[in-house]
Amino acid sequence: MQEIVQSLGHYDVAGISTFNIAMALAAALLSYVLMHVVIGFAAGRLRALSRRTANSADDMLVDVLAGTSRWLLVLTALLVGISLLELGPKWSERVGHLWFIALAVQFGLWFTRGVGLAVHRYQQRHHPESDGRLSASAGLLSWFLRTVGWAVILLAVLSNMGVDITAFVASLGVGGIAIALAVQNILGDLFASLAIAVDKPFEVGDYIGTPMGQGTVEYVGLKTTHIRSLEGEQIVIGNTDLLKQPLRNYKRMQERRISFRFGLTYDTAPGLVEAVPGLVREAITSDQRLRFDRAHFAGFGDSSLDFEVVYFVRSASYGDYMDAQQQLNLNLLRAFAERGIAFAFPTRTIVLAGQSEPARGGDSHGEPALQGAGRGTLQ
Repeated sequence: MQEIVQSLGHYDVAGISTFNIAMALAAALLSYVLMHVVIGFAAGRLRALSRRTANSADDMLVDVLAGTSRWLLVLTALLVGISLLELGPKWSERVGHLWFIALAVQFGLWFTRGVGLAVHRYQQRHHPESDGRLSASAGLLSWFLRTVGWAVILLAVLSNMGVDITAFVASLGVGGIAIALAVQNILGDLFASLAIAVDKPFEVGDYIGTPMGQGTVEYVGLKTTHIRSLEGEQIVIGNTDLLKQPLRNYKRMQERRISFRFGLTYDTAPGLVEAVPGLVREAITSDQRLRFDRAHFAGFGDSSLDFEVVYFVRSASYGDYMDAQQQLNLNLLRAFAERGIAFAFPTRTIVLAGQSEPARGGDSHGEPALQGAGRGTLQ
């Protein structure tokens, strides 16, 4: 064995003895094995810990460690071996730069994977109906965070390599101001899209209403948002214009408040008028889809005794509301018909020439007068 070592020491490769090269390769191999074992051990311990805890931070950390690049581990192990060789100052400096680049790229990969996992987990927790597919706003937020992260890593690498990033950033700032002035409308829509991604006034699939129309959100882009209206056409609105005006997000309704009025004829007996609010309450509470709020004899109209009713539909669906309102109308028709309560409709009294007041069966000349008993006929 000693003879083999001595024989290796007699040969050089680029001024480096083969013995030192062999030792460097052995150190590189040992470093790779150790790093692989340490990362696997850490991931295993975290995985075991995640089974005993309810939070998702340790689960995400395990997934991030699982994304460690093997090629970067190989490169790091080779750099460990190379650092044991007797190299000149120039090569030592280059090896130092490679060390920093390898670590920076690996941290960038961990950051990218962590951002993707965090966005997916957030969407699954708040929007489980998405079936694991990222919404446009979530994808936009993920893209923005990854871009910022890699930009910081690139600047750090350039700084480590001796590039004066202060002047570089300053020049980028001046150029950025010039570009921003030229494309300020586009940048306005871009920042508006970021505001949509962060603030989440709506998501893809939500039914929203705007002064320019209402419909279902199909796409949220960097500049525009696409809405499919009920008539079928696609409405394309700039993100900046969209956020400048009030929006109604109907999908996020928990209940739908309904208010409607109806009137009874003036010849309805007071006892029946007093019973109407109870009949309305009974008709509403008998439907499990509805929640009663109030029913009142609101006042005296021009040709009717006016009632006002307010109730809530326990669903945000417009179709459910129309079905419930139809059933409520039918129930009220049946209940009022059973008690002889008549709905009112607009009536008008006409006084013929020569009469001081409407006649009630005939005039002094024996001619019948035009008459109606409050049912919409002429008098």
